Amino acid sequence: MSDTSHQNHSHDGLARRTADAARRRVEALFGRHGPAFRQLAVGWSTHVAGDTLVAIGLAGTLFFSVPSGEARGNVALYLALTLAPFAVIAPVLGGIFTRFPGVYRAAMVLAALFRAVIAVAMAFTLDSTLILYPLAFGMLVFSRLYGIGKASMLPVALPAPVALVGANALLARIGIYAGALVVPLGALAARIDPSVALLLSAGFFAFCAFASLGLPDPRGGPPSPEDGLRPIEHPDATAFRGRSLRLSRLATAGVRLINGFLLFMLAFEFRDADAGVFDFGALIAAGGAGYGIASLVSPWLERHLREEPMVVGALAVEAAAAFTAGQFFGLPAAAALSASAGLAWGTAKFAFDGLLQSRVEPARRGTAFTRSETLFQLAWVVGAIIPVTIDMPAEVGLAMAGVAALAAQTLFVAGLLVERDVKDL
Repeated sequence: MSDTSHQNHSHDGLARRTADAARRRVEALFGRHGPAFRQLAVGWSTHVAGDTLVAIGLAGTLFFSVPSGEARGNVALYLALTLAPFAVIAPVLGGIFTRFPGVYRAAMVLAALFRAVIAVAMAFTLDSTLILYPLAFGMLVFSRLYGIGKASMLPVALPAPVALVGANALLARIGIYAGALVVPLGALAARIDPSVALLLSAGFFAFCAFASLGLPDPRGGPPSPEDGLRPIEHPDATAFRGRSLRLSRLATAGVRLINGFLLFMLAFEFRDADAGVFDFGALIAAGGAGYGIASLVSPWLERHLREEPMVVGALAVEAAAAFTAGQFFGLPAAAALSASAGLAWGTAKFAFDGLLQSRVEPARRGTAFTRSETLFQLAWVVGAIIPVTIDMPAEVGLAMAGVAALAAQTLFVAGLLVERDVKDL
């Protein structure tokens, strides 16, 4: 009995030490940049968890449960649906953010609350496509609104406006962890009934709104270089920084366009080959892993490179992966391509967000992020609609993607060099 008691005591001690170590890691992850960042991270993680549950609850409604030709029509409609919110929010939000610079926190709270209400409504209308699509439209609108508010709030939530690429990458990594942790819960809920997963997502969105209430007032954030402490620059230097930002935005949109093309080309290639759920799951997991790697690598890159070369590198990775996969196409090559695409998008997006956050004054960030996210979503839809509407061999599609990535990389570098030459004059 004494030996058994000793073993139980040892097991209890190991469990406590493991729990303490896990708690310290979570505290270090969320509290790395102070209490305001921790509040933003908590809200973002629950927002991503809710998104994951919505995706699980709606899985199969557009793609797997219908014949291939009908699936293409459904996916085309879905792509139009993902783009439509930007036609609504781009002009409206641009004016709101410009007129009310402190609205970011309120926008995040309201967006999360409306998503909770919509998730409940979707849970009871899964059998009605006529109602489900408008609700999905609203879910997407408020998802973009929350994301834009989060990106605009990040510099305010940091104790100092430094390492913005690393802070963006850390938030992304926290979101990945939250999504991964909630997948088993969502899978279990969906086995009971898809509506259960949607109701759970509503709970996460409601908690996200509550967490967002604790964010600092954007109008009373810590002083930053944008708030008047930055040295006065020569007009040519200021113009160069603006042109560099615009070129980076276009290059990042190029990465997004190629990602959309690759994702849907691979999806239909494997679907037409009667691939199983495991194959699709492997591609999705590989893409998520690549994005996760980008969240780990980007802070290191930020310490050694400027943001623009990071975008150049992202395009180079996509080009190399597409050309290589075209030579050895199969599930392993497709998974490697998916991981490379996730790595490229993550690296480019973190770099561009940091660039925008550091170069655009606080009052204009919301408008700038709205325009950028609209462009990125448009690029993604344009890239995706090509393989959805045109059935092409994988080798041809991969060659096209590689050439497009090389062309975008060349044009971006040439534009930077020309602008730098003009600045030096």
